[in-house]
Amino acid sequence: MSISKRTIETLIDLVEIKLSCLEVFDREDAREAACLELARRELQALMPPRRVANVVAFAKAAPQPIAP
Repeated sequence: MSISKRTIETLIDLVEIKLSCLEVFDREDAREAACLELARRELQALMPPRRVANVVAFAKAAPQPIAP
């Protein structure tokens, strides 16, 4: 069974939301935060590599007069 890219992105978002809401008060909270960080890293490792895009610069156009 494979997981789609969209599903992985959703899971990463959910883990990041949980991490942002988590307040660490004790060891158990710290353990949960570490577990969530590991889950985030593992999910990101499952993502396919991003393709590098070539940026093409457009030639600067001469200003055109506005027709009435």
